[in-house]
Parts: sequence; structure tokens; C-alpha cells
Amino acid sequence: MRTLKTRSGREVPPGVTTGRPAGLRGRIPAARMERDADAVTALYQMHYRSLVRLAALLVSDLATAEDIVQDSFAAMHATWHALPDTNAALCYLRRSVVRRSRSAPRLQLAAGTHAPGLPGSAVVSALRALPVRQREVLVLRYFADLPEAEIASVTGMSAAAVRSHAARAMSSLHAELHPAGE
Repeated sequence: MRTLKTRSGREVPPGVTTGRPAGLRGRIPAARMERDADAVTALYQMHYRSLVRLAALLVSDLATAEDIVQDSFAAMHATWHALPDTNAALCYLRRSVVRRSRSAPRLQLAAGTHAPGLPGSAVVSALRALPVRQREVLVLRYFADLPEAEIASVTGMSAAAVRSHAARAMSSLHAELHPAGE
């Protein structure tokens, strides 16, 4: 079993990467455990970068964003056998990233820098000035390109709350990026 490691050098504990509590290791066939690990690895390869961009927009720090995504993958791998629908694993990961981002320390990037693949600093600065829920809704809608129903599922809000937060956030962004008189 491979040990996951963040780009910032932080290793995920080996016990977490096994994916199975000690009591289950003997009851789950080795072939199934290997198939599960392959499925998680494929998800990791396909979605790691987009999930890091999502987290970076929510927490303002690339190293913290990478740690959040690594922790989310490790947690999902540990409970892969218990997922009711493994086809919904990406939704589970997004939800995990958003929730972990809420409790992460809000660190700021150095002035004039931003994470690779993210939009310019004026938009990011205005986005980071929004309340957490409004920022989450906009990031999931416009950067992750998720439909309203999936945003509601990922954030734990109702569809009406998603629409309301999006409208307020867009109004705030417009006011911030286009001040009166310009």
C-alpha cells in the first residue's frame, strides 16, 4: 500500500492509508482491498488538481489546500468499503474538502501571489472577502462548474439557500470589482 504525501511534504499516517480498521483487514479479501485502492488511486489522479484548486479558493493557502485534499482522500479511502455508492465518491470528496476547509485556519497568500490555475488577484481578493457560505457557493458554481442541486448536496444547504447565497455573493462581488463612479 502506498503512503500518500502532500506537496508540502506532510505524510498521511500509514495506518490511515490501509483503508481498513484492524478488525476488518482479515475479513475483506486482499483482491477487493487492492481493487478499492486502485479505484481511489484513479480518482486521485483524475481529480486531485481540481480539488486542490477548490480548497485553495476556500482557504487562501496552497499548502493548507493540499493537506485538506490529502486528508479527504485518506478519509475516503479508509471508508471506501462503507460508501453506499462508490460512483458518488467525487461528490463525497467535494463535500469533505468544503467541510474541512471551513475548519482550516484562514491563512492569506503573500501579496501579489496566487495559486497556479486560479484567476487574477483582484477576483480572488474579492472572493476571499465574502462570507464563507457565499464563497463556497460561488466557487462550486463557477470554478467547479457544479449544478445547483449538487452544490446544495456538497454544502448541506437547501437549493433556495444556494440561490440566495449566490445572488448576495454576486451582488457583493459586483460592488467590490466595479465601485460606483468607475
